[in-house]
Amino acid sequence: MYLRKNRKIYLVMGFTDMRKQINGLAQIAEAKKPKELLSGNYFVFLGKTRRVMKILYWDKTGFCLWTKRLEEDSFPWPKKRDGVMRTDRENFRLLLMGIDIFKKHTAKRYYAVY
Repeated sequence: MYLRKNRKIYLVMGFTDMRKQINGLAQIAEAKKPKELLSGNYFVFLGKTRRVMKILYWDKTGFCLWTKRLEEDSFPWPKKRDGVMRTDRENFRLLLMGIDIFKKHTAKRYYAVY
């Protein structure tokens, strides 16, 4: 997945029902960060099994939804249930590979956004 450099990446805390598609995920993102929904920034959702991740973003003509499913492992995810956490591109790429960016020794730059 190509990530634009000038876009923010928001990890939506807690677990999301992965049956939700674009409209349902857009409603969740709007509730968390209403001013950011149509900014082109990325909203990342994780399912309860932690094997399916969805990324929602606006590309100036409509919403796009990207899905990644791990076959043999699960994505690391913080235990926090509410709000969003902002991360940078480098840490997000590590997260996509299944690397735990939330451990102190691995994470370089992530911080909570309330």
